[in-house]
Amino acid sequence: MKAVLLTLIAAILLIATPSARADDAADQQAIENAIVSMWAAVEAGDVDRYMTYIHPDYTLFGEGDIYLQSGKALERASYTDYLGRVKNVRTFMHHPQVVVRGDTAWITYYWSDSGIYTTGSKAGERFTSQGKSTRIFVREDTKWLCIHGHFTDVG
Repeated sequence: MKAVLLTLIAAILLIATPSARADDAADQQAIENAIVSMWAAVEAGDVDRYMTYIHPDYTLFGEGDIYLQSGKALERASYTDYLGRVKNVRTFMHHPQVVVRGDTAWITYYWSDSGIYTTGSKAGERFTSQGKSTRIFVREDTKWLCIHGHFTDVG
């Protein structure tokens, strides 16, 4: 009887596990795609499109932030300012790791970017940076929205 029960449990786990993994894989890919789409919006200078990926309760620890930044409106203002000072921005993700737990997910990754300053004493000069990041996403209806970001410049 014990052997039959163990066999039945093993069969149920084998049947259930692949679909759970498929769902997780799809959600993991959706998180990575959301970040790439956010960066594509930045590259295009499209703050409105970028903001469609940001949760209303968004918080941020940016590379140079001493204090936690809070709110979608502040993120819009920050990116509007940034895109007014740079052009030709390109960002790349390296070694992403995504964990999904229900309607919450987080991703850690390394990034590198480059662009050109358009204002100030460095106008026309190229910039590069690299760092590491953790972002937290929540699923609202069927869309993953970034609710928190933490960025560390390492280079």
